[in-house]
Amino acid sequence: MLREWKATEKPEEGELKKRLIAARDKLARQQMLIKEKKVPVLVLMEGWGTAGKGSCIGEIIQNIDPRFFKVESMEKKTEEEERRPFLYRHFAKIPEAGKFVFLDSGWMGETVGDYLRGELKESEYTKRIESIRRFERQLTDNGYLVMKFFLHISEKEQKKRIKHLAEEKDTMWRVNRNDMWQNHHYEKCVDAFSSYMKDTSMPSAPWYIIDAKSKKWTELQVLETLTQGIDIAFNNRDMAVPLLQNVFPLEKMPLLSEIPLDKELADEEYQEELKQLQTRLGELHNRLYRKKVPVIIAYEGWDAAGKGGNIKRITGALDPRGYEVHPIASPEPHEKARHYLWRFWTRLPKTGHIAIFDRTWYGRVMVERLEGFCSENDWKRAYNEINEFEKELYDWGAVIIKFWVQIDKVTQLRRFTDRQNTPEKQWKITDEDWRNREKWDQYEDAVNEMIAKTSTTYAPWHVLESVDKKYARIKALKIVIEELEKVLDTH
Repeated sequence: MLREWKATEKPEEGELKKRLIAARDKLARQQMLIKEKKVPVLVLMEGWGTAGKGSCIGEIIQNIDPRFFKVESMEKKTEEEERRPFLYRHFAKIPEAGKFVFLDSGWMGETVGDYLRGELKESEYTKRIESIRRFERQLTDNGYLVMKFFLHISEKEQKKRIKHLAEEKDTMWRVNRNDMWQNHHYEKCVDAFSSYMKDTSMPSAPWYIIDAKSKKWTELQVLETLTQGIDIAFNNRDMAVPLLQNVFPLEKMPLLSEIPLDKELADEEYQEELKQLQTRLGELHNRLYRKKVPVIIAYEGWDAAGKGGNIKRITGALDPRGYEVHPIASPEPHEKARHYLWRFWTRLPKTGHIAIFDRTWYGRVMVERLEGFCSENDWKRAYNEINEFEKELYDWGAVIIKFWVQIDKVTQLRRFTDRQNTPEKQWKITDEDWRNREKWDQYEDAVNEMIAKTSTTYAPWHVLESVDKKYARIKALKIVIEELEKVLDTH
């Protein structure tokens, strides 16, 4: 893209100044509409070293109320970020609805840098590009405005700036090894940047190449493009997003009504198996930590199905320093104001650790769907988005184990009544539980569709027959052990 790109002719000084004032005023006005219409705006500023990314962001934000934006520098990863999936730190920075986030470099700089340094093989680079395209598409599909700018300067201009900065004591710190390397390998970098932008420029999130030779001209180009993008986002915000066809391999699953629930386990057998299986799981947990394998265990199921007791038997075998249980309730305001997967991306385990989710991202296609907390387009689109999310985790190297804890209506009623009539259990039962029970058939249809559309070969569903809780607990332990042994045998 860079080789074919032709710079727009820079206007005369008087016209530049006039347009700059108009563009600044427009952004200042738009920020209030951004807040009012709750549009999240993510601005990615990429480009050559010394092209002026930081100073350009500094000028742009002068036109925005400081309460409504954040600026993040993404150049260096922390040790903790190194132990998370590639997209983790980028997803974590996405803005709330009605606010701006400006990223000084981001997933482009990281990806191209890793590729040029030989840290990404060709096949890994191709996967990374797929991840980025999905990430950006998921954001724009969910109402985000994603503006991507590449600040372009010539080899000669970059060399001049490096020399100028390096000669002054107060500015020499602004020149790093990467800037020098880029300039010495300018042609190679041009090809890499061009290839990346060509592969990731999409109609919903195109690349804008900015002539960055002049500071004010750079600011004007970015401002005019950004404000135009905001206008388009306002016009398009109520449009339904086309649904994508599933491209992930699925496992055929039975309907819930086809699953027999007469499985039982005698107490003596249960106690014996529980002890043996927990001992084995504890051994595997140590190996997971040593081999740095991340594990995600997701629990969904009917109210009063026994998820909590099941989780307790899993965690009873684990080193408490190596796992965390996330009880997922209704989203907090700051979570609701972001992409619905944000609160799960930010709770992912580090390598070698286990994250257990009591309720999950599948709320999108169950409670949010049935209670009208999202649009029909939102929940229908979510099946594919969830499969993509789990594919990211699988490609990262995570073991993904998903449980649906199954009971029948009679068992649920008996447990509800027991909770209501037992003082020490009353905290477990709410009016919402009773309301949800009235929609049992609707929920069952939604769960059947969810399982059918998201039981992928890399993250299949496992149904735990939990009329007998003891049976369900032992079955869950056996499945976890089996899945961990599979992956540890290959490491």
